[in-house]
Amino acid sequence: MARVVQNPLAISLGDPAGIGPEVIAKCWDNRDSFGLPAFVAIGDPRSVAAVWDGPIEVVDDPRQADAAFDFGLPLIQLNTPDSDTPGHPSVSGAHTSLDSLEMAVGLARSGSASAVVTGPVAKEQLYAIGFAHPGQTEFVAERCGVSPQNVVMMLAGPSLRTIPLTTHLPLAEVPARLSIGLIEARGRAALRGLQRSFGIAEPRLAISALNPHAGEGGKLGREEIEIIEPAIAALAAEGWRVTGPHPADTMFHARARANYDAALCMYHDQALIPIKALHFEDAVNVTLGLPIVRTAPDHGTAFDIAGLDRADPRPMAAAIRMAAANAALRAEIA
Repeated sequence: MARVVQNPLAISLGDPAGIGPEVIAKCWDNRDSFGLPAFVAIGDPRSVAAVWDGPIEVVDDPRQADAAFDFGLPLIQLNTPDSDTPGHPSVSGAHTSLDSLEMAVGLARSGSASAVVTGPVAKEQLYAIGFAHPGQTEFVAERCGVSPQNVVMMLAGPSLRTIPLTTHLPLAEVPARLSIGLIEARGRAALRGLQRSFGIAEPRLAISALNPHAGEGGKLGREEIEIIEPAIAALAAEGWRVTGPHPADTMFHARARANYDAALCMYHDQALIPIKALHFEDAVNVTLGLPIVRTAPDHGTAFDIAGLDRADPRPMAAAIRMAAANAALRAEIA
């Protein structure tokens, strides 16, 4: 099949006790029907062999993956002292998942890989070994020398793209975290990312309200008046096509979605509920604002089904396809 990008994608296996090894192996198994380009996995081959009996082609360099891709799953082997049992996360496995992530990012930054796709990790295990970031997105941003404020997590599906302004924090803390500067920074990163990675020359960004009915003129909250509206005005003054603040309960029906390319939402569930309702199986986590392309499937480690041959590879396949498409577009406009 024709390759979408020059160099293969680098895929970190994620936690070796989770479903990452299984879904990546299944993606290679179904590479033609899924329409996937060449990729190389990074991790412990024992974690793949524990859940899959297909061929593995150990390589030293991502650029060897293209020649190996038709014969087996290309894999860069990490030297790990202990193997993990599916469904039973460990400290050793956390070290392996972090090493895999670090190598994948380094390969993309060097140009040896065209993009990074990250498998799911167990944050609890990572925190136990001193991981100081809220998630993989912030880790990748730091390794790329980008401020976390200038990076956005976008959940992208065929008919909707959403961006949570704030992510993993208690709902009660959200209002205090909002600021004009944060909305402006995340809005710019989203708009520029839509141009660079999705080829949308004049992207349209819809910005949600925080409160019901957009605050009802201040009667249900003043965040719209004091924070969100000034940020929208500042972005519009720069020439960006932004609208809002929109009441969240009327933003996501089909007619409303036709009026924007992405929705910037004030908190985690405001962004993730609509995308998961519409695209539970094919939504992709895309990090915008980085010098490299990074995507991830929108699911976790699923330790409860790891090793049972029940994991669905379609979300990982969607992440691989989107990474390849974004990388190809970046190469064209570079």
